[in-house]
Amino acid sequence: MVPSPRPIEIVEAPAINSLTKAGISVVAVGGGGIPVIRRDDGSLEGVEAVIDKDFGSALMANLINADLFVISTAVEKVALNFNTPDEVYLDSMTVAEAKQYIEEGHFAPGSMLPKVQAIIQFLESGGKKALITDPEHIGEALRGETGTWILP
Repeated sequence: MVPSPRPIEIVEAPAINSLTKAGISVVAVGGGGIPVIRRDDGSLEGVEAVIDKDFGSALMANLINADLFVISTAVEKVALNFNTPDEVYLDSMTVAEAKQYIEEGHFAPGSMLPKVQAIIQFLESGGKKALITDPEHIGEALRGETGTWILP
């Protein structure tokens, strides 16, 4: 078992930002990246840890000033009372509502909880909007036909 710290910096962010501004599609952060610490002399040292990909992606989205942060996951929409007879799918929610749902225990740790927390981080750090859906429905979700939209 190794720790799973929240990332505070993405070393490659300036290069990724330059590439995206040049119109190049970049795949970054998936799988959590390679965790490092910065030594006092400025050098980097690898450490045994697993960087959470949701929080890493939220940080990257903020660092490149993304207009939209999309988390592609195993479900088409976020649900309250997930996998119960009272399951309710959400078309949208605000940050305040998301925090309330977290407080009420609607999102499972290691599943939907870190995704919603990462989106809250993104939005509270200046992001404009976010979307959670599954890969099969991304196109429809971007057209507003499905998925769960999260707004400030």
